[in-house]
Amino acid sequence: MKESGGSRKQGTPSPCAACKLLRRRCAQDCVFAPYFPADEPHKFANVHKVFGASNVNKMLQDLPVHQRGDAVSSMVYEANARVRDPVYGCVGAISSLQQQIDMLQSQLAQARAEVVHLRVWQNATMSNHGPSPTSPSNSGSPSSRLMASHGKSIFDMDMMVDQPNLGDSVW
Repeated sequence: MKESGGSRKQGTPSPCAACKLLRRRCAQDCVFAPYFPADEPHKFANVHKVFGASNVNKMLQDLPVHQRGDAVSSMVYEANARVRDPVYGCVGAISSLQQQIDMLQSQLAQARAEVVHLRVWQNATMSNHGPSPTSPSNSGSPSSRLMASHGKSIFDMDMMVDQPNLGDSVW
């Protein structure tokens, strides 16, 4: 049994959270003690509510000792998810995260397409309206030359693309 800081009368260690919740005596070889310390009673309470103490006991005893910690972490996570969302549990959290990933990937693809579109537009504009050798816009970055020739920055291009009166068509 894992000893915690608290103790009962006569110096005996306090029972683990599982034995305390189950109101039983915590033996030296208690399978719950290393994973459900007395100072974390909520941890076992949710696991007990979802899986039941006898099922957890069976699962832990069927596993090698080096895998029990991971199993308890998984059970605690699933139990907490089931308490928050009794119908879907972890699957609901995973599904929600997957939807967020899909949405963000879509937004990223859209932003990349917009960047490509803007580069094509910028290249077409520069080739159609290239700076003359005597113009002051001859030096500097492409975006500064574009701004000097059209009075707009590269960041305003999305507005420019939709306006047909700004010059030659890109397409």
